[in-house]
Amino acid sequence: MDMAGLIAAFFTLFVVIDPIGLAPLFVALTQGESTHKRRVIAVRAVAIAAFVLVLFGIFGEAVLGFAGISMGAFRIAGGILLFLTALDMLFERRTKRRGEQAATHDDDASDDPSVFPLATPLIAGPGAIASMILLMDRADTLLLDVAVIGVLALVLAMVLVFFLSAGLLERLLGVTGTNVVTRLLGMLLAALSVQFVIDGLREVGTLAS
Repeated sequence: MDMAGLIAAFFTLFVVIDPIGLAPLFVALTQGESTHKRRVIAVRAVAIAAFVLVLFGIFGEAVLGFAGISMGAFRIAGGILLFLTALDMLFERRTKRRGEQAATHDDDASDDPSVFPLATPLIAGPGAIASMILLMDRADTLLLDVAVIGVLALVLAMVLVFFLSAGLLERLLGVTGTNVVTRLLGMLLAALSVQFVIDGLREVGTLAS
């Protein structure tokens, strides 16, 4: 892997993680939150995603193999969990829970989207994990390993910048616009989750045949 390979690695991770596409998802998942809490959620989500991706990049398939989990099974599990989040967005369950918590002054950490679905599977999803495994496998020296991690850090820094700009995006959309976008993104998330499951089933079927 040379400089051209590192540039290709950047574009690969940029396309797979999609910082621009994640921004409206962040707005939808943190609708109604204060600026401070949004900042905390953004930093925590990116930090957790970075840890997960670097962990899988360094140890690769050995992490899943140690637990006896194939990448296909990982894709299927991620797809199912993401589908449940999509249902929350489509039927306003998350928004209703936040309203109830606000009325009772209850800050339930279980509704914090920083770990799921933001950190994983949206940022550190099966595609990003698989990409890191492949890119780190191609880097045959310690220096190149560090360079690939640096490329990942650059992409995640862009994700954080878009997340921290989410308040401006929400103000531009307004309440009605945010609700409409939330429904549309819920549909897209549902489709994405189904695609994860299909890819996982296809991979499992290939291994079984």
